[in-house]
Amino acid sequence: MLRTSSLRSVLTPIAAARIVLGWVAFLTLTLAEPVLGGHLSTFVLFAVLAAIVSVIIVCAFGVVTEAEHLARRLGDPYGTLVLTLSIVLIEVILISAVMLGPGDHATVARDSVMAATMIVLTLVVGAALLIGGLRHSDLRVNPTGISAYLSMLVVLVAVAFAFPAVIGTDGAYTRGQEVPILVLTVVLYGFFLHRQTGAQSADFQEVTGTEPGDPTDGSEQSGIGAVLREHRAEIVARIMVLLVTVAPIVLLSHDMATFLDDGLDRLGAPLALSGVLIALIVFLPEGITTVRAAWTGETQRVSNLAHGALVSCVGLTLPVVLAIGLLTDQTVILAESPANLLLLGVSLLLSLTTFSARRVTAIHGAAHLFVFVLYGISVFS
Repeated sequence: MLRTSSLRSVLTPIAAARIVLGWVAFLTLTLAEPVLGGHLSTFVLFAVLAAIVSVIIVCAFGVVTEAEHLARRLGDPYGTLVLTLSIVLIEVILISAVMLGPGDHATVARDSVMAATMIVLTLVVGAALLIGGLRHSDLRVNPTGISAYLSMLVVLVAVAFAFPAVIGTDGAYTRGQEVPILVLTVVLYGFFLHRQTGAQSADFQEVTGTEPGDPTDGSEQSGIGAVLREHRAEIVARIMVLLVTVAPIVLLSHDMATFLDDGLDRLGAPLALSGVLIALIVFLPEGITTVRAAWTGETQRVSNLAHGALVSCVGLTLPVVLAIGLLTDQTVILAESPANLLLLGVSLLLSLTTFSARRVTAIHGAAHLFVFVLYGISVFS
């Protein structure tokens, strides 16, 4: 049971206010759905959207605060893993809810994960490296950890977006292909998490003057256990506050999709832009934390947050949506267009060249941002 003093030290008045604001906004939006479901004037429509985005931003800073406290207490990769999984798990749940709801949503998983992939690999990483590179002259990453992330991403992205177009039917895996793909993805992602938080945890820590795993580098396998025993009450309290704060962010992002689609339609903008904007908002807490890590020179934490989030996003979403497709007899279209496959390939190749350097710089960040602009152009084409 949590000690009251620990909970009070974590649930500060500001943290409580953010939680109340987020959930009140979500409940208000839910209760007002019959009214807001009618035809709204353009001014009212965009006023509602602005209010929702404002609430999300306020809550996002609360998520960032708790994540930074956890990261300092637990150390990497455990601290950043808490933020990554909390956001990705809720996103996976929302995609699942859409697929299980009424209507045809054969491409919802593909569109959501594609937008998240491009945002993380190009916008988030690009902004972090540009800001960090301008502030620090010597940004180094742990090469083994980066290689592990990118190896996972190459395989998962190919299985999610490319292979269905080659071996599937009409952009979807056949029923006989879905089962082995589902099982293999779960096994690979589970093995990755097991190694990341176990024997290879030192590969995901900041670069120091000693080699990862060297007895003098201060990393011990029993370290996380000692921290959990000593600060269990505080850690559990912070995880609870983080989850309760992040939930309305994703719920509000999902609920505003209808208003966003309507607004974009009135402006004549492509509806594909809706998925991009929602993904931007969903990953806002992760993005803010990543840029802050780059500002302080924590380059490995930048990778842990960005690449770790993406590995979890694809590694969890793919098996879940395939399982739902099997259980409900839905067709899950995953294959991407040639233009998007080219952009994915360029983004992964750029990531490989960027993080294989002895140090990353602002030039690398500018190149990543350029690719994000190309993705934006493709959305409007």
